[in-house]
Amino acid sequence: MVAILEKIATLELEISRTQKNKATAKHLGELKAKLCAARRELISPDKAGGGKQQGFEVQKMGDSRIALIGFPSVGKSSLLTALTGVQSEAAAYEFTTLTCIPGVIHYNDCKIQLLDLPGIITGAAQGKGRGRQVISTARSADMIIMVLDATKDDAQRLLLTKELNDVGIRLNKHRPKITITKTKAGGYKFNSTVPLTELSSEVCYTILHQYKMFNVDVLVSEDATLDDFIDVLEETGTAPRVYCRCLYVYNKIDMLSISQVDELARRDYSVPISVNKKLNLDGLLARVWQELDLRRIYTKKKGLFPDFEEPIVLTAQRGDKTMTVQNAVCLLHKSLLDEFKSALVWGGSVRASPQVCGLKHELQDEDVMQIQKLTQAEKAKKMHGKKTGTTLAGGNTVADPTGKKDEKKKPLKS
Repeated sequence: MVAILEKIATLELEISRTQKNKATAKHLGELKAKLCAARRELISPDKAGGGKQQGFEVQKMGDSRIALIGFPSVGKSSLLTALTGVQSEAAAYEFTTLTCIPGVIHYNDCKIQLLDLPGIITGAAQGKGRGRQVISTARSADMIIMVLDATKDDAQRLLLTKELNDVGIRLNKHRPKITITKTKAGGYKFNSTVPLTELSSEVCYTILHQYKMFNVDVLVSEDATLDDFIDVLEETGTAPRVYCRCLYVYNKIDMLSISQVDELARRDYSVPISVNKKLNLDGLLARVWQELDLRRIYTKKKGLFPDFEEPIVLTAQRGDKTMTVQNAVCLLHKSLLDEFKSALVWGGSVRASPQVCGLKHELQDEDVMQIQKLTQAEKAKKMHGKKTGTTLAGGNTVADPTGKKDEKKKPLKS
């Protein structure tokens, strides 16, 4: 463990001292690949060294999961109590919360699970202060709320972002548009559809050699960086990257002036609140709902009114990660796909209400859906295939509808 930490510190020092230009791009790529391998070894050690570090045992429930991340004594437990009603111990000293405490937010007919995690300290990615357990639980969340002290500077935000970045959690980023395909032969091939500023064929070749990948096709569809290319390579490893939404919640704004609060509110992904004075908690819930992009789909039986009490909730993180009719049907029950014929949809996703839609139709929030099943005749037709006259009645014996096979071939004229 000590040797790995020393190796990581040495590589980070060398990267910080190396100038960034085209001449040093290959060297920087090689160093970052080695640094990523060392961090992977630290996060997921061998079985002889004690096995992989486990997170807190918290059952996943509700339609989405949010994790509260922050330094000690910033108001995470008080925020959990204010939003969910669950009593989490809060005191004037640090490290009051020593384990994960779950709660449920009931908002817009949806259940959102909120996790109050223990405060983390600098060096949590290396395992200090149960940091690995906290971060391992945060990897399973659909969104991270980073609780910050509004009376302090932005160093706390940068430190927390670095700790999460070191363990493969990418905040408010999307997966890079890079395709890497392994081949059995053919060597190395590199193609790009856009002009590149940092990546190049030589740099990618150097990084791929560190991963012992020699026969591979690389396609870059956006102006990506070295870190983006390494993130795509790590997807098949033991610690794949997690791309997660994050809100920066600044607590204790009742101790600031109006101009300071206005400056915090204008930042990207920032929400200023005060748990003690109950300020802007409704605004926080509205922003969480907006970022999660939950879509409620109400079901309807034939001849009855829709059920507006228990909707099907579609998210971009669960199921097949789409907002289609197929995902909604699978969330009801997978066996319904075998009997599915079409769906009648009312709402904002269709031009006319109702409209007959297929499995690939994309649904909007608060749509109403009625599933139409196949009849017995249609099931038999689907099972045996479309009757085109190629089989005899009552069986699957192949027949020629033209009758040309039964005709004898005429002898060739001599």
